[in-house]
Amino acid sequence: MRRAVCPGSFDPVTNGHVDVIRRASALYDELIVAVLVNPGKAGFFSVEERMELIRESVADLPDVTVDSFTGLLVDYCRDRDVPVIVKGLRAVSDFEYELQMAQMNRELAGIETLFVPTAPQVGHLSSSLIKQIATFGGDVSRLVPAAVNDRLRERAARGNSS
Repeated sequence: MRRAVCPGSFDPVTNGHVDVIRRASALYDELIVAVLVNPGKAGFFSVEERMELIRESVADLPDVTVDSFTGLLVDYCRDRDVPVIVKGLRAVSDFEYELQMAQMNRELAGIETLFVPTAPQVGHLSSSLIKQIATFGGDVSRLVPAAVNDRLRERAARGNSS
């Protein structure tokens, strides 16, 4: 069975993330979308909310599971016998950082990294920009899955409190 993990903070999941997840799921028998738990950083959405939004966004992909992790991604992969990390790339600046991480992950644990360039129509998306636009009442409905858009609008309507 070919298995891979697609890690990220997904705060929130965007159509760019979903594009990478869909394309990666076509390449593997099982794709785990792993949400990073960063105890030192308060997210816009809780880890549980992010996981729920991802599940809703890829509900039609039976080979995709959603999980969370803390610590090193390579430890998560080793513990679950996952030999490949899938990372989406939007721009050359992403590649420079991700290449370093891929080389380090291979050195630490022998885990390979597959880079999936985002489709041109979603390459400009970032969770940070989407949160900023939504916070100021902007329309992000074409940039995120419907469930995420609904949740962002609810959050903006009540003043961004969790």
